[in-house]
Amino acid sequence: MIPPGLLPEGLRDRLPPEAEAAAALVRTLTAAFAAQGYDRVQPPLVEYEDTLGSRLGGAARRELLRFTDPVSQHTLALRSDITGQVGRIAVTRLADAPRPLRLSYAGPVLRVRGTQLSPERESCQVGAELIGNDSAAAAAEIVALAVSALAATGLADLSLDITMPTLVADCAAAGWPLGRATLAEVQALLDGKDAGGLRALGAHAFEPLIAAAGPIEAALARLAALPLPPLVQARLAAIGALAAELTGITITLDPTERHGFEYQTWAGFSLFGAGIPGEAGRGGAYTILRPDGGMEPAIGFSLYVDGLVDAGLGQQAAKRVLLPVGTPAAVGATLRAQGLQTVAALDAAAKPADFRCTHVWNGVEAQPI
Repeated sequence: MIPPGLLPEGLRDRLPPEAEAAAALVRTLTAAFAAQGYDRVQPPLVEYEDTLGSRLGGAARRELLRFTDPVSQHTLALRSDITGQVGRIAVTRLADAPRPLRLSYAGPVLRVRGTQLSPERESCQVGAELIGNDSAAAAAEIVALAVSALAATGLADLSLDITMPTLVADCAAAGWPLGRATLAEVQALLDGKDAGGLRALGAHAFEPLIAAAGPIEAALARLAALPLPPLVQARLAAIGALAAELTGITITLDPTERHGFEYQTWAGFSLFGAGIPGEAGRGGAYTILRPDGGMEPAIGFSLYVDGLVDAGLGQQAAKRVLLPVGTPAAVGATLRAQGLQTVAALDAAAKPADFRCTHVWNGVEAQPI
């Protein structure tokens, strides 16, 4: 017998005032997106597993919770990420819309299991995608939008970590010697910052990339001293210009970091802030497979509302007025029109503190308690 109120592992109820805080944060973030021309879309919570899974990487596809649809008898899946759904909308229902498309979204996602830093299986994901362009200008717009949206929530000590997921492959394609290693082995060694392993396999050329990680100015200077291919040099210049436009935040560059960025192309980034143990958001450039087999460039990000709520953000100190029994309905309507919240007492024993009220109507005005 399952005890009443017991929820499956990794799921939770949001109670007052945290539920209101989550809703307020979604409004704040989506309003920031709309202010810069990003139109809202609302994909369904469930799709066919084949189509939903085809737009996710291997690890993400394993996080899909599946079940059989009693109507179609096909396997359905609950989404674990909304980005792929936005891409599907872009290349199907909005295939003929002018590019670049600016789309935003907000909604719950569910995964099979949580992580050590984020044990919750259900979370609220909010984000924006710029589809049809992944240029330096597009990257600058997207990163600035993510930073400004998080700043609007009150998140303090914002920091941005930038990575270049295809850097190692680009350098190898330009002739950097892999020695006795494969490209995958070099990438794995760089992920682990294993300089000894690189030397042991004769991939010495890639060792300086490890030392290039750090604060943005120093990292860019170290990378500029390396014989990088022209394509990578242009991308570094774009990252430098992007960083120069951002003020008031800490920016670092880890050029070879790929964990979690496997489906990103030339740029990826993570956002962090005070009071949040993991990431506040993550994004980067990627490609979307069109129905005709072609690829469309895109760049975007996802922000994680639950971490913001857990950090105490989104809670508003609203005036909340208890209306004693017999208060005319017109009084409550007037107070609400002034932006106050009202709670109507149902009996004479009602106490303001029981309903989180900050004021009580005394017959003339809302009197502070």
